[in-house]
Amino acid sequence: MATVAALGIMALRAGWLATVEAGDLSKKAQDQHESTIRLPAPRGPVLSADGRELAVDKHAVAVTATPYLIEDPRGTAEKIATAVGLPVDEVEKRISGKGGYAMLNTGVDQQRERYLRELDLPGITLQDTQKRLYPLGPVAAQLVGMTDDWGVGLTGLEKTMESELKGTEGMREEARDPDGKSLRIIKDRAPTPGTPITLTLNSAIQQKTEAVLSETLSTHDATAASAIVMRPDTGEVLAMATVPGFDPNDRDTFKPETERVRSITDAYEPGSTFKVVAIAGAIEDGVVDRTTVVNVPETLTLYDRTLKEAHYRPAVSWSVQEILQNSSNVGTVLISQKLGQRKTYEWIQKFGFGAKTGFDYPGEVSGSLPAFEDWSGVSILNIPIGQGVSVTLAQIAEAYGAIANGGRMVPPHVVKKVGDRLLPHPRGQQILTPRTAEQMNIMLQKVVSDDGTGKEAKIEGYTVGGKTGTANKIDPNTGQYTENYIASFVGYAPATKPGIVVAVMVDEPKAGAFYGGDVAAPAFEQITEFALRQLRITP
Repeated sequence: MATVAALGIMALRAGWLATVEAGDLSKKAQDQHESTIRLPAPRGPVLSADGRELAVDKHAVAVTATPYLIEDPRGTAEKIATAVGLPVDEVEKRISGKGGYAMLNTGVDQQRERYLRELDLPGITLQDTQKRLYPLGPVAAQLVGMTDDWGVGLTGLEKTMESELKGTEGMREEARDPDGKSLRIIKDRAPTPGTPITLTLNSAIQQKTEAVLSETLSTHDATAASAIVMRPDTGEVLAMATVPGFDPNDRDTFKPETERVRSITDAYEPGSTFKVVAIAGAIEDGVVDRTTVVNVPETLTLYDRTLKEAHYRPAVSWSVQEILQNSSNVGTVLISQKLGQRKTYEWIQKFGFGAKTGFDYPGEVSGSLPAFEDWSGVSILNIPIGQGVSVTLAQIAEAYGAIANGGRMVPPHVVKKVGDRLLPHPRGQQILTPRTAEQMNIMLQKVVSDDGTGKEAKIEGYTVGGKTGTANKIDPNTGQYTENYIASFVGYAPATKPGIVVAVMVDEPKAGAFYGGDVAAPAFEQITEFALRQLRITP
């Protein structure tokens, strides 16, 4: 009778297993014998125009832990700490407790991977992944940007071009035996790599520009320095640098304030580099030409305001060319008065100030230009000489590019190709006649002569046109001018047939000189000479 009862219980149990628990058991068997593996997709590389890798994905292995499976956290930590690049105490902290997941390293190299696999420690998992590397380190770091630990764009072009750069993850389903060994592949979908992005940057020119700016920063004990090198006829940016910078391979030393591409994100009062706007406008409108003589007094008083020169000089009769060559404040304002306030305002707009250039990078600001109805009776004393208006270095480079390019102003850009597809970019617009542009060109060459303020920008064997700028900074709290300065220089070469435009800005030089001709012009000379020879542009 007991035997019959036992057989009955067994029959009921079998029925239960065959019906009620069949689904659960089937699922457990499936989990045990089938495994889905995610195959990470390589992120598209970011390349310079000369073919150098600025950002690239490399195969790596992520190391994670399942804390509740680790019986000896301290012993495990001591074995793997060096391999995962963390202190022993930190590893122990992460792998202790009842948690189900802890990240230890997002990408170890092959040597450390082999070591960890040989240890085969319970609760430590190694997973194939991709690690973002920046082969040239800090070169163009602000522009290129960086990714987070999981390879998602965090800053710069890495972020704004995320949809192009990221690939499509692959997947593999495997049948495995109870020991976890692969028996066969059920389904396999290879990952699709992200699209390469090619920039207009020349890596050698970018590297040299950053080196010159770093030296300038050190020599003059400045807060920051920026520069742009661009082709005036196409708007291609060959270098766009800001120092101090950062190395995206070394996240521990990263400081948020070094992330900005100051050439487009920071607006400043341009000072004398702005004088070309009113003078070019007056020549284009037929008010003056470069030989027109203007009686320039020692000072100029309008209402309750008196305008002085940067350096004392007696009353003189100067041609328009001499006014620009000597960077005369009073002379420039007299020309602007001949042009008129309304026309001066319109010419500032035609040169692109007060509006974004349309640069293909996030965070560009438009600078500031007071609306014409907000101009006071004395605005004509300061705005034409670059005070009371703010600009970006990209806007200044674009404006001087128009003079260098026969009057056609072409917006700057930095992205050249997405994959194999060349991106279309605007050809720009003709804002000056070639005749006016040539007159401005002749005058700007005189600025870069032994008799001009920009003599330190001269390049042996080449003709150079350009302009110095020195401007007091405004205290944002008080709205008053301070004793801190911005020194700048913008120019182009060869002036007879300009191949490149270079703009340099140095923020708060404190050691020795602070004038644009002394601080920024020498940096311009070094950057421009190197770029001309690198590009094999003949004099």
